[in-house]
Amino acid sequence: MKRAHCDGLDETLPHRSLPLLSAQILSFAVAFLHSPALSLFHVTTVQYMVGKINPKYISFITSSAKPIGEEERETWGKKIDFLLSVIGFAVDLANVWRFPYLCYKNGGGAFLVPYLFFMVIAGMPLFYMELAVGQYNREGAAGVWKICPIFKGVGFTVILISLYVGFYYNVIISWALFYLFSSFSGELPWVHCNNTWNSPNCSDWADNNSVSDIYKATPAQEYFERAVLHIQDSHGIDDLGRPRWQLTSCLAVVIVLLYFSLWKGVKTSGKVVWITATMPYVVLTVLLLRGVTLPGAIDGIKAYLSVDFLRLCDAKVWIEAATQICFSLGVGFGVLIAFSSYNKFSNNCYRDAIITSSINSLTSFFSGFVVFSFLGYMSHKHNVALDKVARDGAGLVFVIYPEAIATLPGSSVWAVIFFIMLLTLGIDSAMGGMESVITGLIDEFKFLHKHRELFTLFIVVATFLISLFCVTNGGMYVFTLLDHFAAGTSILFGVLIEAIGIAWFYGVDRFSDDIEEMIGQRPGKYWRLCWKFVSPCFLLFMVVVSFATFNPPNYGSYMFPPWANMVGWCLAISSMTMVPLYAIYKLCTLPGNPIFRDHRLAYAITPETEHHLIDNGEVRQFTLHHWLVV
Repeated sequence: MKRAHCDGLDETLPHRSLPLLSAQILSFAVAFLHSPALSLFHVTTVQYMVGKINPKYISFITSSAKPIGEEERETWGKKIDFLLSVIGFAVDLANVWRFPYLCYKNGGGAFLVPYLFFMVIAGMPLFYMELAVGQYNREGAAGVWKICPIFKGVGFTVILISLYVGFYYNVIISWALFYLFSSFSGELPWVHCNNTWNSPNCSDWADNNSVSDIYKATPAQEYFERAVLHIQDSHGIDDLGRPRWQLTSCLAVVIVLLYFSLWKGVKTSGKVVWITATMPYVVLTVLLLRGVTLPGAIDGIKAYLSVDFLRLCDAKVWIEAATQICFSLGVGFGVLIAFSSYNKFSNNCYRDAIITSSINSLTSFFSGFVVFSFLGYMSHKHNVALDKVARDGAGLVFVIYPEAIATLPGSSVWAVIFFIMLLTLGIDSAMGGMESVITGLIDEFKFLHKHRELFTLFIVVATFLISLFCVTNGGMYVFTLLDHFAAGTSILFGVLIEAIGIAWFYGVDRFSDDIEEMIGQRPGKYWRLCWKFVSPCFLLFMVVVSFATFNPPNYGSYMFPPWANMVGWCLAISSMTMVPLYAIYKLCTLPGNPIFRDHRLAYAITPETEHHLIDNGEVRQFTLHHWLVV
């Protein structure tokens, strides 16, 4: 927290050599602003008393003044709670099922060149930016925009996106829970084709010479699609059926776990992540030690790391690396802002950004060894090319990996270990998404602070009810539609507006002052250049590419009808439109002379702590220096 008491005030202010008289006036002003008499006077009275003292001192005083009766913001119990929460959120299922496949498909080790390049120029700067803005303003994704009120709509954009993602992300965790329960058996149910759910097309891989034959399916594939999803009982998204009670029960368990992890705030969630954030690393290490002992594992790892620099001439490789960076670090969901808002004011967010973003990328790279040791084993066992077994997405963790585990001695034990890892990978990421929604809304609507438990219950129950569409017979079609539209172009758009709002309208120099006030060190020119020029250009490029390369969703050979695509676009646009809608609302409701529109605009783009300066014409954003300084 920023200190607001008279003694020690000179240590917090930017310049330490204030004249004694000015210091006395400031001391009086601080005491005055903390007194009940504040309601009788306007802040401009204090400005008049202080005279020509630097306006930033006034901003400091007004931002330090806490309203009577307002509760002190809770903080993390320990620093490690915050770090584990951020790592747990950023390291999710995509680190296991997405990055290794992209690396293999796009030149092996050569893929690390564009990946690390975009990590340095965009990933880390944006990660650092979100942690800093949340920690300084001590608010959720919407509340932080008191630094530039007209951009508050982007806060609601990221809150909506996190809510939409929760509708289907929790379903993945329920699948993992279903598999976990199924693993407690003498023989895993996806080993052979003699089950009630199997079709005549089911064929053991070892007996199937034409692996790519679309009319053949392995037992593991049929278990996922026919026993878990029951997709054979649906003809498409317009034929959903009722929710399956088995998956509904698993989903309910997931929702209960989420509720009791979040209902008391970071005091409870900060303890849960000690298990959910560390368990995946233990399991990945155990699986790697087992995987490298399997025949063919080394060949799989060699294929994962094989370097083909000619692939770097393909623009698609660079686009996929940029896309992976955008989504793997978790910027734009409001989670990093929410988590860092519970930090102590003087916490070193710069160090945290470097540590957590680096751990996230190293985890992605490390998981590739685990994945490809088993894929190499499957390739060797069935005597097929590696590209016949290598895939990404749900097919990797719910089809290929379970099939590989089923061939090991003690397969049930390995299956239990693997699906516990998937559960922990998913749970803390889901916790982060829900915390973004809860913190963002209770900080915006203060009356909810006293009813956090009830509001959390409302959010998780609402999420559960919507998620029921994804556990019907045709639920996979709803899942695919949500996954395709909920957080694609819209998340890139949200981060772009966020970067522009902070670096250009609030000002990268002012933002750097804020960071210096927190950690005692001003960000270097590299970070400031990235925030102001490189990252916004990168994000604008990604938004354009996202629109230009858009392909309608599909599930296997099933193509979605036009009305489903329209629903998907409405979902995506609903979050993006919050930006212009709130900007219009703010311009219409702010005080100001209706004749002079720039007066009202000044209120909209000036930090709330500086609104008292507008009447004197002291608007930084109306000066050329504000837009040119770095």
